[in-house]
Amino acid sequence: MNKNELIRELQLSRGGSFSDAKDFLEAFIKIVTTELGHDGEINLQGFGSLKPWHQTLRDGRNPKTGAAVTISPRISVKFRPGKYLLDALNKKE
Repeated sequence: MNKNELIRELQLSRGGSFSDAKDFLEAFIKIVTTELGHDGEINLQGFGSLKPWHQTLRDGRNPKTGAAVTISPRISVKFRPGKYLLDALNKKE
């Protein structure tokens, strides 16, 4: 599912216009991005949690050449699924 398909599903499930659903999704993405950017954590009970993950400076290898490279530190995101999401994926009700 891509972003436009998700917006369409939001529109169909909530009613309203495509534009309203798009604005909602874009606001949600902005809020989550801002919170994670401030080292915050997003907890959606039953669905899961998102939290920033600080990767450190480390050594790696170029897969094509095998040459050693240094991988710069960066911030990534970890997602931990919640119970209801896991149960739904594994068909437990």
